[in-house]
Amino acid sequence: MIEFKLPSLGADMDEGKLLAWKVKPGDGVKKGDVVAIVDTTKAAVDVESWQEGTVHELLVEPGTTIPVGTVLARFLAPGEKPGEAAPAAATEAPGAPAPARDRKPVSPAARRRATELGVDPDTVEGTGPHGVVTIEDIERTAGKPAPGAPPDRAAEMRKAIAAAMSRSKREIPHYYLAETIPMLRATDWLAAENAKRPLTGRILMAVLQLKAVALALKGFPDLNGTWREGLYQPSQAVHLGVAISLRQGGLVAPAIRDVPELTLDDLMKSLADLVKRARAGSLKSSEMSDPTITVTNLGEAGVESTFAVIYPPQAAIVGFGRVAPRPWVEEGAVIARPTVVATLSADHRVSDGHRGAAFLADLSRRLQEPENL
Repeated sequence: MIEFKLPSLGADMDEGKLLAWKVKPGDGVKKGDVVAIVDTTKAAVDVESWQEGTVHELLVEPGTTIPVGTVLARFLAPGEKPGEAAPAAATEAPGAPAPARDRKPVSPAARRRATELGVDPDTVEGTGPHGVVTIEDIERTAGKPAPGAPPDRAAEMRKAIAAAMSRSKREIPHYYLAETIPMLRATDWLAAENAKRPLTGRILMAVLQLKAVALALKGFPDLNGTWREGLYQPSQAVHLGVAISLRQGGLVAPAIRDVPELTLDDLMKSLADLVKRARAGSLKSSEMSDPTITVTNLGEAGVESTFAVIYPPQAAIVGFGRVAPRPWVEEGAVIARPTVVATLSADHRVSDGHRGAAFLADLSRRLQEPENL
């Protein structure tokens, strides 16, 4: 029997609200099929199956808020029949925490709330699925009624971002580097390329920057991976998380997968599609859990440069400011040239400054050879 659990879709997610099932008992599922829609503090996410099988039973009702790691459904493995269901080798979804063995099941958010209210969560009767202690259980025990009004979504998102960024600054020893990159060749090449295209087929400078980052990372596995349970795990693939601001405030950073293998046209389409779906609240769980590094670009906001905070469990984040004319020395003369400031925030447990500097130098070289992207 396969246990289908609510995966963690980011360091800032402790729980989610099941909005709807997309399957029913008896349905066959394959890896990548959307099984359920779950509301996080940032967006409604299509949660995909990581296994192949047949839906045996659905354990959670839509409208229920459940902690990360909760078993949502059980699937029969291929060839397995209901009567043969063995007690099971649980299959962990990526990012899901190991179940507590000796402690009462308490969601991380509920445990934090218990600390705030001075409540011992192990003495609280849980009313969540399988007896999990929820925030509402903690507040009821503390004499504070659970809020009847819908939660303030913007406040919840800010709270989640605050928790993830606080964890990052608490646990990750950051180092920061910056490099000013001449962009004359890139801007000229892009202008000439876009002049040949219809308006709907034009490429953004951000796409060149994403592709250059992805290609450069192939030579720097110590910047492309995740830190989990005390160990760094480099990734063979480069799945770029792209920081996208949301109209209602806050941001998400879903992944574009296998960026080095994409053409600029394909990358442009993927970026446009991702931004559209992120702002419409229609992302997939794999897009939220797959990033191996994040790129943030605040050039459109007019900033000179950005020194970003690493999103755990990733080990680095790359930032770009605006491309603008700045003084540049060429052959002993000061001239105006378009430049951009690229920055790197990286985890000192995994890499050192000289590696980060070499990465930025490689990134600079690639942005000055746009025809090779």
